[in-house]
Amino acid sequence: MNDFAHEDALVLFSGGQDSTTCLYWAKKHFRNVYTLCFFYGQRHSLEVENARHIAELAQVPFQVLNADVISQLAPNSLTDSSLEMDEEKPMDSYPNTFVPGRNMLFLTFAAAIAYAKNIRHLVTGVSQADYSGYPDCRDTFIRSLNVSLNLAFDKPFIIHTPLMWRTKAQVWQLADELGIFDVVRNETLTCYNGIKAEGCGHCPACKLRNKGLEEYLSFKEINKELRDNEKR
Repeated sequence: MNDFAHEDALVLFSGGQDSTTCLYWAKKHFRNVYTLCFFYGQRHSLEVENARHIAELAQVPFQVLNADVISQLAPNSLTDSSLEMDEEKPMDSYPNTFVPGRNMLFLTFAAAIAYAKNIRHLVTGVSQADYSGYPDCRDTFIRSLNVSLNLAFDKPFIIHTPLMWRTKAQVWQLADELGIFDVVRNETLTCYNGIKAEGCGHCPACKLRNKGLEEYLSFKEINKELRDNEKR
């Protein structure tokens, strides 16, 4: 039994590949799991409705918090549809899909809600191993914010990042190990353009997701062939 089996956790949840994998990871490791989804003025509201749907599948409580103030803070293509979305990371800056302050604010809001529920475990799907260059996905940022939240609330929060050092292929592998490969493949919405499952295929989120899926399926096929050869 893990150290936290008798404690509760709050998952920052968008209904995409990463947060859905984190949700089921949390269900495996914690007693009760709650989900918190954010409306922050993103291009499409389908993200919120899809998150609600997956939370129902997982049979966990679901809450939406209106955080649309984020869309008023700095220009970015996820909250301003007039901006053409970067499909590749620029050489000298972050892609314009970077939403400045988003993860810091999300985790701060989540900590306040967790505080009210007497929950000290926060789970988020950020990753430094396979990401679009966003500074607020880095391990150093998460560790720093964890300390700041503990000081601000005088509570020993623990921010869990089960995907931090996993490539997208390894995230698919984890989903498979958790028994939710088909749920992640068919029910999640990762696409920045609001298209479910395989998505639009050309936004940064779709490129990462689909490249990782291709790599993982290839890995599985190679392993299957090796096992079959060993049996002969």
